[in-house]
Amino acid sequence: MAKNLVDLNCDLGESFGAYKLGEDGEVIKYITSANVACGYHASDPLVMSETVKMCKDYGVAVGGHPGFPDLLGFGRRNIDVTPTEAKTYVQYQAGAIDAFCRAHGVRLQHIKPHGALYNMAGKDILLARAICEGLKEFDKDIILLGLSGSAMIIAAEEAGLKVAKEVFADRGYEDDGSLVKRGKPGAMIEDENQAIERVIRMVKDGKVKSVNGRDIDIKADSVCVHGDGPKALDFVKKINAKLTESGVKLASIREIIK
Repeated sequence: MAKNLVDLNCDLGESFGAYKLGEDGEVIKYITSANVACGYHASDPLVMSETVKMCKDYGVAVGGHPGFPDLLGFGRRNIDVTPTEAKTYVQYQAGAIDAFCRAHGVRLQHIKPHGALYNMAGKDILLARAICEGLKEFDKDIILLGLSGSAMIIAAEEAGLKVAKEVFADRGYEDDGSLVKRGKPGAMIEDENQAIERVIRMVKDGKVKSVNGRDIDIKADSVCVHGDGPKALDFVKKINAKLTESGVKLASIREIIK
């Protein structure tokens, strides 16, 4: 059966001090959920507050985007941490974004780990379990947004957390369903038409071609476009329009995961 309801999310609030990243004020008009950086890989308190307020103004659901404490590497460098360290990193950042949600009178919808933490926890079940344990202690009703088919999905379901399965419009996939590492050929999808075709197929048919041309199964509750990408605005505008044209309704994760 074709899927007719999906979330469109983007990583926002990744500016820092005097440094501006992304076109958040335009991108937000076309998405249903935002993953807001929490100060470890990007962002600062002022940016976090302004981004949450902007989400409220546009009716976009707010999620936290906790990563490794790695501003220089934008959270995309693997760091050797214990499960307990990862758990507390996520709890610390979830608390920070939740404070701004409370200040602006909105509810924190979900948590999506960022970058290297996301990819590592996607394959390391012990790391994934620690993150999910930390989230359940923080808020038993929070939704974990994780890579479809990954260890994070398994760990969230084990923990009894609500879980949403994520796919990527602008990233390549390996044969095992993991993301192609940045820097490798095929890691980024830069052709917007190709990205749109892949998204429609992932959402409606539950399939995507890997970097090696193999068809793999995938579940799409939410589609991600990276906010720091050079074509992020074009991607979200066209993906939004094409999904709607194809009979797929856009809705926040909370409306899909009940």
